Amino acid sequence: MEEEEKNVFTGKTYEEALNNARMELALPLEEIEVEVLEEGKKKLFGSTKWKIRAVEKKTEKTSDGERAAQFIDGLLKILGIEGESQVTGEGESIRIEIKSESSARVIGKRGDVLDAIQCMAGAVANIGREEYIKVVVDCENYRSQREETLTALAHKVEQKAVETGRKVILEPMNPYERRIIHSALVNSEHVKTSSEGKEPARYVVVIPDTAKPGDRGIRYGERRRAPGDRRTGGRPRGGRGFGDRRGKPRGDRRDGGKPSGEKRGKKEIIFGTFLGNSNDK
Repeated sequence: MEEEEKNVFTGKTYEEALNNARMELALPLEEIEVEVLEEGKKKLFGSTKWKIRAVEKKTEKTSDGERAAQFIDGLLKILGIEGESQVTGEGESIRIEIKSESSARVIGKRGDVLDAIQCMAGAVANIGREEYIKVVVDCENYRSQREETLTALAHKVEQKAVETGRKVILEPMNPYERRIIHSALVNSEHVKTSSEGKEPARYVVVIPDTAKPGDRGIRYGERRRAPGDRRTGGRPRGGRGFGDRRGKPRGDRRDGGKPSGEKRGKKEIIFGTFLGNSNDK
């Protein structure tokens, strides 16, 4: 077949010519682009055949990032959130930005919803890939703001660990946030960090060089109670203050704390109830 006759097919009807093209190209009809070169016509004696040129349709392949962004758009609709995603970078990693007026719903508490979206988008982007590529999904610049917050937290915890000479335990974090803490203190001359526990409650421990063996550590942000204080209200052990069950010098508790034999007035009953003294029942 000459060069100009390539991908040219004929048939008594258009359908026959198209079917010949489909068989030759081994493609479904929806993937074939057709150009009619000559229409078949009936003549007094016989007829002319249909002549068409058929080639494979040129389609732009969707990138891994675009496929992930399309998935996110569909997910937002399912969640009932107005918004759209846009691929802002593809290379060593894929970066996707979500634009939405309901950014708080997209981000969730401490980024838990955003992390879930990122995890699923990463799975979609890596379908069919031989080498895994990282996907970062952001909304309203949350990632960089969170990184700044965690970096500042890391240095505060470092200072506390050095001052107390004890391990400091942080609250559970996801792998992304734990890496930020580790990176912030990797060059510290006074502490080292480690991750302990099991997912999803895995946490970072900041360990000073002066920590003693067997130190169980202290939780960051935990307040110390005064010696002898109880957890329920902070009353001293053995104390006989207001409302203490063993403190009867102020009167039997059954009569609202009044000395035995003294009558209670109506106003005094209301006043005791207002203070929330449930033991007056």
